[in-house]
Amino acid sequence: MTWFEWLAQALVIGLLGWGVPVAWRLQASLAQLRAERAAMEAGAEGLADATRAAEAALQRLRATAELAGRGVAERVAVAEPLREDLRYLIERAETLADRLESGVRAARPLAQDAAPAAAPVREPRSAAERSLLQALAGRA
Repeated sequence: MTWFEWLAQALVIGLLGWGVPVAWRLQASLAQLRAERAAMEAGAEGLADATRAAEAALQRLRATAELAGRGVAERVAVAEPLREDLRYLIERAETLADRLESGVRAARPLAQDAAPAAAPVREPRSAAERSLLQALAGRA
C-alpha cells in the first residue's frame, strides 16, 4: 500500500469515528421526538385553535369598528348642517354686535352733552310695587 492509500484509509477511519457519535446523538434526538410526538401534535392543535379564535376575534373587532365608524359618520352628517347654521348665526351676531357698538359709541357724546334730567318720581300703584321698590332700595 502506498502512503496515499494509508492517508485515505486514515481519513475514512477518522470520519467514521466522528460520524458514529453524531449518528447516535441524532438517533437519540429522533427517538425523543417520536416519544413526544403526541405532545407536539397537541401543541400544534392548541396553536391552531388559538389562531382560529384570534381570527374570529379580529372579525368581530372589525365588525364593531365598522359599526362604530358608521355611527360616527351618521352623527357627523347630522352635526354638519348644525355647524353651518351656528357659523352663520355667529357671523350675523358679530355683525349686529359691531353695529350696536358703533351706535353706542356714536350716542355717548350725545348722552354726555345732555344733562341728566331728574325723572319725575311717581307713586307706586300697588302694595307689590311698594315692596319691590323698598327691596331694591335696600339693596342699593
